[in-house]
Amino acid sequence: MRTAFINQLIEEAKGNENIFLLVGDLGFSVVEPFAKLFPERYLNVGIAEQNMAGIAAGLAMEGYCVYIYSIGNFPTLRCMEQIRYDICYHNLNVKIVAVGGGYAYGALGPSHHATEDIGMLRTIPNMVVCSPSDPIEAKAITSISVNYNGPMYLRLGKAGEKIIHRSKNLRISIGDIIKYKEQDNSDTAILVTGSIADYAINYVNEKKLRWNIYTLPFIKPINKEQLKDIVTRHNELIVLEEHQKSCGVGSAVIEILNDLFNIGEIENYPKIRRIAIDDRFYSIAGDQSFLRELANLSLNKDNIF
Repeated sequence: MRTAFINQLIEEAKGNENIFLLVGDLGFSVVEPFAKLFPERYLNVGIAEQNMAGIAAGLAMEGYCVYIYSIGNFPTLRCMEQIRYDICYHNLNVKIVAVGGGYAYGALGPSHHATEDIGMLRTIPNMVVCSPSDPIEAKAITSISVNYNGPMYLRLGKAGEKIIHRSKNLRISIGDIIKYKEQDNSDTAILVTGSIADYAINYVNEKKLRWNIYTLPFIKPINKEQLKDIVTRHNELIVLEEHQKSCGVGSAVIEILNDLFNIGEIENYPKIRRIAIDDRFYSIAGDQSFLRELANLSLNKDNIF
């Protein structure tokens, strides 16, 4: 996903002189092409992520569309105060790009397990939260982010994520839910976000389940009309995410459906099963697949209806 992001950002920067990229002393073998083409719009601020957020705010006040880029928790959790006060309070045109969402950098231990970021960032006013499921969605969201004037969070995978979409050019808008597989007479739908979508799709296909599959490239906002349509079609929803269960994607879906049900905009309140990380740390180093299994992020019989 990170390669899809930087390649699309380069294409966008060719026609938009306001795009500026800040990195926190990483991204080597990824960001060099951007730095070579646009040296006057690229800056490595060093291992100083909080300062990077402040610099981004200042550049945005001067009219730039600024991207800050770092690993998982470092441009997010480490900078929460700066994101809230410097960026979101002023509704500035800053895009926070975190590479390695979930357990992508699991081998480096809990400090690199980015598993609370969605919950923390979606609570901040003015912030749009994005979590693409493959490089195609990452490319589309990058393009959208350039044309959106305001704070946005892009939660990317690390590298090597499989492409799940057939079309290389997705046409989506902020908040859209993507129909990956939809058929009539299916009582169960799975909503999934992030690189774990590939696992969900393979599971459904291998087990020959009649489940409809939707990806959520946006966690905040979520298109309410599209979600209402999904609810009218299904009695059971499964939400799969590589994030803490508290305040995650499943929580966002339940919040919206609860409000829609209370004001009478939906009559059917489906059974909802959230598959996410329980309220605990996994203080162990391991690759992404190992940690997903350890955290029980699976569609096994104990986790589904």
